[in-house]
Amino acid sequence: MNMTRSAETRPQIHMIEAEADALSSLALQVEDRLPQVSALLIRETARARMHSAETLPPGVVSMGASVEFVDESTGASRTVQLVYPQQADISAGRISILTPVGAGLIGLREGQSILWPDRDGKERRLVILKVTSPDKQD
Repeated sequence: MNMTRSAETRPQIHMIEAEADALSSLALQVEDRLPQVSALLIRETARARMHSAETLPPGVVSMGASVEFVDESTGASRTVQLVYPQQADISAGRISILTPVGAGLIGLREGQSILWPDRDGKERRLVILKVTSPDKQD
């Protein structure tokens, strides 16, 4: 599984500083249990451009946001909400930040895509179609 893709091949990401701190702490807590996802999340938070909640650019995936994306390998479009592990419920469309796709989506903007490993280690291109921030949801 090629999890060491260089930062230059991944799009610039943006994060809310307080969320990045919480996600780094969470990643360290699960390092023994989920070493690959932990490493991915730590790497993503380390390379992100930081913002306050008020200055985060529009259309950026943050915690609690609803994200519509397409998996180019299958053409399937999905809409999920990115949540902390205790709120995850795949049947309700809430995916944990501690999954490869969750860690891959955080910080991306509408229109960006990323190659990201799935649970089987195959790389898939995910293209962000629409992001609805948590404060704009019903």
